[in-house]
Amino acid sequence: MFLELLLTFTHVAVVLAISLRVIMRRPPSGVALAWMFLAAFLPLVGAVFYLLIGERRVGLRRARRIAAIRSDYAKLTHHVIDRGLTQVPWDKHRPEARGMDRLGTCMIGIPTVAGSMAQFYSESDQILRAIAQDIDNARKSVLMEFYIWNEGGTADEVFEALVRAGQRGLSCRLLVDAVGARPWWKGRQPQRLREAGVQVQPALPVSLLQAVVSRNDLRLHRKIVVVDGRIAWTGSMNLVDPRYFKQDAHVGQWVDAMVRLEGSVVAPLAMTIIGDWMLETAESIETIIASAELSLVGPKGTADIQVIPSGPGEGGDGLLQMLLAVINSARQELLLTTPYFVPDDSMFRALRGAAGRGVHVDMILPEQVDSLLTRYASRSYYDELLEIGVHIHLYQKGLLHTKSITADRRISMFGTVNLDMRSLWLNYEVALFVYGEAFAEQLYALQQSYLQDCRQLDPQQWSKRSRGARFLENTLRLVGPVL
Repeated sequence: MFLELLLTFTHVAVVLAISLRVIMRRPPSGVALAWMFLAAFLPLVGAVFYLLIGERRVGLRRARRIAAIRSDYAKLTHHVIDRGLTQVPWDKHRPEARGMDRLGTCMIGIPTVAGSMAQFYSESDQILRAIAQDIDNARKSVLMEFYIWNEGGTADEVFEALVRAGQRGLSCRLLVDAVGARPWWKGRQPQRLREAGVQVQPALPVSLLQAVVSRNDLRLHRKIVVVDGRIAWTGSMNLVDPRYFKQDAHVGQWVDAMVRLEGSVVAPLAMTIIGDWMLETAESIETIIASAELSLVGPKGTADIQVIPSGPGEGGDGLLQMLLAVINSARQELLLTTPYFVPDDSMFRALRGAAGRGVHVDMILPEQVDSLLTRYASRSYYDELLEIGVHIHLYQKGLLHTKSITADRRISMFGTVNLDMRSLWLNYEVALFVYGEAFAEQLYALQQSYLQDCRQLDPQQWSKRSRGARFLENTLRLVGPVL
């Protein structure tokens, strides 16, 4: 009898505690009720699941560091961004562009900078060799961060270039995700880099103890290279040669794009890497600036670019708000590419709304992706998109991994963020929001090249799939937030 009373009391206390925590964190009503129901009807198990995946917990220590780094950005801005670079001539852009700049500055704290130039690369060998060449030409410092680093093929040319840079005495820092690059961390290359003088650091290491204070599935998904504080790279490509990467996934080679940047935009990209490095190490911002010999970045080119980093503890829903702003800015044409499409309700409605108001919306998705669960969850959205006039194109020549949006060839997004809830809520991402035609035309041409290797999904044919397939798709859609 006593044991039964104790168990009942414990269950009621746990349910009340979880319910109070859910209520005070104010998630969407449906999500809140679902967690409260789970805690009530699955004793203890529901509470454990909530504590594991119900919140974007980063841990008290990391949260404090993130808050401190936001104030340190002011110091870094003083060192690397000329104040004149934030004086963008907004009269040459659409009114929506100025509004987006204000939105990003308000929510993330990083304004648009004027005076950059960009060059797109879409062939993996060309990308890797160009990065290696920039590292070989470095004279002061190399800052790099990636989600995945994989040995083999042309990727090893970048590795050897970084070894040579360290041996020349340059200040080199490499941050690689602890989980995304787990096989690489177990190999010989990290130690070789350290022996050459390169500072190598795993990002977001995981452990059972860590799971008590923060989620272990929060990942550093950014891909950034900064050389001498003068040249930067970012985009969708991990540090891998597609011919040697995930060949057993049977989806073909990964197809990616990167952009090489010079001018003012290099500064906020460098700020992003330095902030991430400071979160994982005890180095001060002054030490990093001094050792990397960072100095004021001048304008080079005409592109006006806003860098938007995002992640748990950084900027709330700022990246989602910026993506919605791009979609809503389209008047005639909207073209998107993403490998993983599991949107939240607001983005899904924005896409349907764009098509409904007469915008020609094209979405390019890979026919096959490496996650079976994501593949079926993504397909659950097709019916509602097709019925309102969205054109869905399925890429045939591998896993198209490029993440991009162009709106009327005037406003663009290019970066690391997938159009799925994991990227929007659980990963640390970085995206370029670019205002102006020159960059958009380059990106649009790249998107058009992908369209040539697609088959367009036929609404009538798609509607004939089996009820079993529909049930599976709709069921997996429910777990979209953790895919």
